[in-house]
This record gives sequence, structure tokens and C-alpha cells, in this order.
Amino acid sequence: MNSGKVINSIKSKKSNYWKKESEKKLLELFNLCSKQVPAYKDFLTKKGIDPKKIRNFDDFKNLPSVTRSEYLKGNQLQDLCLKGTLSQPMVFTSTSGSTGAPFYFPRSKDVDFQSAVLHELFIKSSGLKKDKSTLVIVGFGMGVWIGGVITYQAFRYLSDAGYPFSILTPGVNKKEIFEAMRNIAPKFDQVILCGYPPFLKDVIDEGKNNEVNWKDFDLKVVFAAEAFSEKFRDYIAKKTGIKNIYRDTMNIYGSADLGTMAEETPLSILIRRIALKNKKLYKDLFIDATRLPTLAQFNPDFTNFESQNKKILVSGMSALPLVRYEIGDNGGVHTFDDIKAIFKQNGYDLEKEIQKAGIRKTITELPFVYIYERTDLSTKLYGAIIYPEYVKAGLEHPVLEDYITGKFTLFTEHNNEQNEYLELNIELRPGVEQDPNIKKLVTSAVFDALMEKSTEYHYLSATIKDRITPQIVFWPYEHPTYFKPGTKQKWVRNKTAQRN
Repeated sequence: MNSGKVINSIKSKKSNYWKKESEKKLLELFNLCSKQVPAYKDFLTKKGIDPKKIRNFDDFKNLPSVTRSEYLKGNQLQDLCLKGTLSQPMVFTSTSGSTGAPFYFPRSKDVDFQSAVLHELFIKSSGLKKDKSTLVIVGFGMGVWIGGVITYQAFRYLSDAGYPFSILTPGVNKKEIFEAMRNIAPKFDQVILCGYPPFLKDVIDEGKNNEVNWKDFDLKVVFAAEAFSEKFRDYIAKKTGIKNIYRDTMNIYGSADLGTMAEETPLSILIRRIALKNKKLYKDLFIDATRLPTLAQFNPDFTNFESQNKKILVSGMSALPLVRYEIGDNGGVHTFDDIKAIFKQNGYDLEKEIQKAGIRKTITELPFVYIYERTDLSTKLYGAIIYPEYVKAGLEHPVLEDYITGKFTLFTEHNNEQNEYLELNIELRPGVEQDPNIKKLVTSAVFDALMEKSTEYHYLSATIKDRITPQIVFWPYEHPTYFKPGTKQKWVRNKTAQRN
């Protein structure tokens, strides 16, 4: 496959083309899966759907969505794969479900190619020069998780295609990253640093104490795995000396399910930053968003998004293809023309804003998806997914039953230095008072449970143990802040509910 042809298509095609292409690709994927994926054929039969009657996109939009609990975990792995076989070239990555049990997603080489194309778009937008030496440091977790491996694969593909990249894969190991920055990076003209947002912030913050001056490097930064604010982006730019926040940073929307699905672009960053200054524009763009969404562009030839009742549905081809899959995020979808119209309705000329930002040459008319996580299902800490079930396991320790009810609310918060921490608010039993000894017991029990239940959390403990220990806050019985009587317990929530 030739990434150059794909890039040229992305840069030349207009908004209306991508709208039609999206509908076309969705129908093609449905027809393929309805014939060649045993689990999907069975799913349609159980839902009383005749595939032959799905003739156009209006028919397609009435198809039921598939979920991880019903569709993925309700079928044998081979039946979920194309042609019902595992006898095909695949790479597996693991993710945890809402109960903490891992699911192993197989992906085809096409998914790695698609990731490489989206990374190449970033490289072209950032102005990285092919004739200059470039060091890529992959600070995502390696092993069974997708982030590190697929990022390595993407840059390796691009290196083979003519970009002279040198790649180092320390994973979430700050010591190795600092040693590389001191001993290897100065020999290169350009450095691309990749990793989870809070982890990279740690690395950047601790650079000075480890004899690393980030401003000595021509640095680009690639994030993934979670959303962050524009204040966070500004903070990173200030600390590293990044000169162009639109072109030199990117956040990827990806998953173990389908790989690199969408990415921030200079245009999407510009749109979000302008929207944050205008409440009406923000509301018109990010309808019903309860927290600041990530705004990204996607290529309909690779992956497609729909929004149904605020739920994001994703469809894409891989060794395990997915049609209208509930990925677990909320959000919406806009075409490029939609965005222009919304800006115009709010008194903005998007073209003028693009010119003002100096990003005209980076613009494509690919469609947009905005996503914000379902905060009632899980939270993230340094890229590790924390499910309430993990915490429940710790609080169910017999030694705690006389002191706490077992109800809690958790969320990820930031301190004054913008470092992440996990705050766990716990309801005390009637008549039980605050006690430092109880707090120690709870902290230890929850920490041990997270270490046992979450491989991602356990992986982080080797390098940033002090940062991942949960901070416990006790509340009186039935306190209305988190434990109002007569209401359904909110296990996970966004405390600040701030957009920026």
C-alpha cells in the first residue's frame, strides 16, 4: 500500500466527497460482515434483520449497534473474525472490560498502515524535514497494550517509506527517557516524544532535575489515550519551548478495538481553542458535552463514526471488523462544511481564522468526531483505566466492614502543579468518625486491589508509585455531596465539570 496516494486523496477531496464516501464505506463494511463474519451473521438473525433489505444509508442507520458485553463477549473469538478463522496474520493487544476481564483484540496489518498514514499527516503538518535526522521516543506502555506497539509500527513503516527515523521504545520508563535525552537526542536534529499526557507531563516537569533542557531540542509531542485541556497544551508548550501549538502537538483518538481511529489536526486544535472563548459557539459545536471533548478528524476510508443518543458508534475493518460498535464514549460527528456553517452562524469566518493561525497548508476537509468519556463508567490515571469494580474489591476487605458502607465516588483530579491523582470519596458508617488509622487501612486495601486487578496500574507502579496511590477523603453517612439518600450511587464522576 502506498501512503502517498492516500495522503494526496486526503488533501485534495472536499467535504461533500467525504460525506458520501463515509456512507459508501459503511454499507460496504456491513455487506462484507453480514456475509463473512459468523458472529455478525448470527447477530443479524437474532435481531430479525435480513441483510438483503439494507439497500441504502437510511436502512443502515436503523441497524442495531453492537456492544462489547453482548457481541464481543457473547461469541467465540474466531466467529468474530473475518471468515470465522484465526488462521490469518494478526497482532493481538489486550484491554480490560468493565468487569476488569481482559479482551484480546486481533488486528490486521491494514490497521497498522492506517495508523502510519495518520502519523504521516502529523509529520507533514508539523514541518518535520525528511533530510534531517529524527529521533522518535515511544513513551507509551509496551507489551500487550496497543499504544506503544502500534506507535512503533507506525514510525517504523514511515521510516521504511523514506523518513529517516531512529526509534527508541523505553515505554513508561522515565529513567530511560532521561538517559536517551541526555546521551542520544543531542545528536539528532529533531525529536518526537510520544506518550500518555500525564506521564509526559511528569517527564517534562522532571527534565531539569535530570539534566535535560527541553528547549535545546526541536521537539514535537504526540499524545494519546485521554483528553486534556488547552491549558495543559499551553503548559507543555511553555515548558518545552514548542513554538507552534497547532502544528507541533497532536492527541490521538485510538483504541485496542480498531487502532488509531482519528487524530487532532492543526485545524481541530484551532477550532477547539476558539470555541473555548465563545460559550454559544462551544455549545453549538459540542452539543450536550458534559466535559471538554477531544476534537479530531478521521478518514472515512479507514474508520467511520456516528452518534446515536450521544453515544459514539464506530465502524471499521480489521481482523475483527466492527459495525456500529458502541466503543464507550459519548460525542458527535460533524462534516467540515458543518463546522464552517456553525462558525458562520456565530459570527466567525473559519477561513480567516485559518489564515490568521498560519495553518492554511495543513488543512484537509476530513470529517470531525468529538468525544468525551462516559465518566460514570471509569476514570483514567496516567493512561491506566480505573473501573469502580477494582475499588469495590478493595473496600470489601473484612477489616473495613465496621467502618465504611462500601459506597464511594472516585475521579481523577489535578493538583496545583497539574499532576494527576486519584481521589476516592468514601462514605463512613453511621457514628464512625474520621480516623487516620482507618484511612491507612483503606488506602492499603484499595492500592492492593488496584495492583491485583489492573495490569496497567501495576505496570505504572514501578516508575511512579507515589503518584498512583489513591488519596482518600471520608464523608459522613448519607452526606448529600456524594451519598444523597434515595439516589443511584455515582461511582465515578467528573468533579470539576470544567471545560478548561
